[in-house]
Amino acid sequence: MRSNSKPSEQGAAEQGRQSFIEAARRAQIIECAIDAIAELGFAQASLAQIAKRAGVSTGVISYYFAGKDDLIREVAAHVYEVGRIHIEPRVQQQPDARSALLDFIAAKPLYPVAIMNISRAGGDAPRFDHAIEEPRRTGYVSILGWGQEVGLFRAFDVSVMAATIIEALDYIPHRLAAEPDLDLAAYARELVTLFDLATRHPNLSIRGD
Repeated sequence: MRSNSKPSEQGAAEQGRQSFIEAARRAQIIECAIDAIAELGFAQASLAQIAKRAGVSTGVISYYFAGKDDLIREVAAHVYEVGRIHIEPRVQQQPDARSALLDFIAAKPLYPVAIMNISRAGGDAPRFDHAIEEPRRTGYVSILGWGQEVGLFRAFDVSVMAATIIEALDYIPHRLAAEPDLDLAAYARELVTLFDLATRHPNLSIRGD
């Protein structure tokens, strides 16, 4: 049976399918790169190792990415974007700044070990544009400023507090690398209590009291 679709419509549909397949393949390679870097470290996570995990040839990776450096930049961007997508809805659903801050800290305490391994790889130039970290910093600054405005948080420098929270969270992958059996849930609870005490207004009770 002949299709009633016009050639231009069929071409557009085929192009759409190809775009979907290519996007899925790129995403698969990025995920396999994250796994390889997290498990093997940056230097050992070669394109050959990544290709093996993805079930493709290194030539396929080269088709989608202009070398390992390009792939690494995509990995970093993907990790931070996934973190944003995961955290933002949780924060926006909170009734007040205090709940938003504490859930922001607890929601995703572990930034992927892949980012740690990439950052520790060294080299003459940064492996990725650290500007992608800025939304996380501005998110904390916004929540902290909101809490101060409504009287839930005490007076403090919001930039210093935001940087302190981020540094505490970014230390977790280092701790996890040295202590693979680290209880992340318990660690997150301690961080929540720590920053609840550090930020709350003295007239407020501890969360849950």
